[in-house]
Amino acid sequence: MCNFSQSLKRYREIYGATQKQMAEKLGMTPNAYQKYELGTREPKLSTLIEIADILEVSLDDLVGRIFP
Repeated sequence: MCNFSQSLKRYREIYGATQKQMAEKLGMTPNAYQKYELGTREPKLSTLIEIADILEVSLDDLVGRIFP
């Protein structure tokens, strides 16, 4: 099962955005966004929803949730 940071990076790359572009869309510094992909920081729910909307993926997919 993928974790959030791995899924985030994978979907960002599929979307075709850089970390800097994602940070700009979210109104944060590139360093703050990078911490999400490094797994050293987790976003608030509202930010998580915004990320999913930008990347056009479900929250389940974004957080790596797999149903049995």
